[in-house]
Amino acid sequence: MAASPRTGAAFAPRSPLDLFLTFTALALQGFGGVLAIAQRELVERKRWLSREEFIEVYALSQLLPGPNIVTMALLLGDRFFGWRGAAAALAGMLGAPLAIVLVLAAGYVRFAELPAVADALRGMGAVAAGLIAGTAIKLIGGLRGNPLGVAGCAALVLATLVAVAILRVPLPWAVGGLGGLGWWLAWRRLRRAGEGQ
Repeated sequence: MAASPRTGAAFAPRSPLDLFLTFTALALQGFGGVLAIAQRELVERKRWLSREEFIEVYALSQLLPGPNIVTMALLLGDRFFGWRGAAAALAGMLGAPLAIVLVLAAGYVRFAELPAVADALRGMGAVAAGLIAGTAIKLIGGLRGNPLGVAGCAALVLATLVAVAILRVPLPWAVGGLGGLGWWLAWRRLRRAGEGQ
């Protein structure tokens, strides 16, 4: 595979079909969330993105409306193949899971009262929390080159945890307020660094 001219990563998808198949595979593995699997697949296995690029695309996906992994699929599809890539990645991310969810929803209506089903759903919540924590730990290394430095990033992470988990600040307010603060601080440091050269 040729190196991608639009990213710093080593490889790029071969075609929109490659995007479709990759995002279909991601979606079919993502019970409770695809982020951990997407990071492993797109950064470590396929090497379509560097760790830093993944963090940037994920951050942008968090700020835009809609499910972040769907937004990420659209952004990556567009990055590599324009609107055709965006459509292929979106179809891959949503097609098979939609069919599965419709079948499961019909089954859930019938079996929801069974204790085994309720217990299984509770257990999946713990797995989802573990996936999120594991992905966060993996992505910490990508923050080394961040303009805020380790201390600034750690302070924003802690402030976000406190705001969302303890103070119960609504997510849009936390993302807008702390995300905006992070953006402003990074912009200020980059501007100072540019003036110092």
